[in-house]
Amino acid sequence: MRWKNGAGRTTEIAVHPAGAALDAFDWRVSVADVAGDGPFSPFAGVDRTIVLLAGAGIRLARAAEVVVLRTPYEPYPFSGDDAIDCALVDGPVRDFNLMVRRGRGIGEIVIVRGAAAPIAPARFCLCYAANGTSVCRIAGRPPLRLAGGHALLVDGELLPLAVDPLTTDAVAVVVRIE
Repeated sequence: MRWKNGAGRTTEIAVHPAGAALDAFDWRVSVADVAGDGPFSPFAGVDRTIVLLAGAGIRLARAAEVVVLRTPYEPYPFSGDDAIDCALVDGPVRDFNLMVRRGRGIGEIVIVRGAAAPIAPARFCLCYAANGTSVCRIAGRPPLRLAGGHALLVDGELLPLAVDPLTTDAVAVVVRIE
């Protein structure tokens, strides 16, 4: 779908409630391909977290602060209320985005790589296989393999989730929403 400001495109992975518009979601998870410099779409009342997935990096400027995200898989939280200008460091990037409307939830991103990791239960858990294949394990259920670029949403079960990257270079981005 088109970005809110119309300057690019994003792939929505999940939104709650299902089918909610950009001005009505409680939370939203997406992956965006950023091909050029420009402002981020404003999202008043929304807490955002961005994770660089691929590319040389992006420079985010807001008020008197400038942050450069160069290292993949390091979550960076910020307020959707802030006016942010984005500049690419050296060519296009791909990023993972979590947006949670304040007062309707609290979100957290956990990066899993190298070895299996337990994920604490939450109202919603989403596992996105950002690189390589990972296995998701939920007590009492068969293991689920997620190939790169695929996601699993666990809705309301409040069961512990274990995520196991299958190779040394596999990375899973896990979102917990309360």
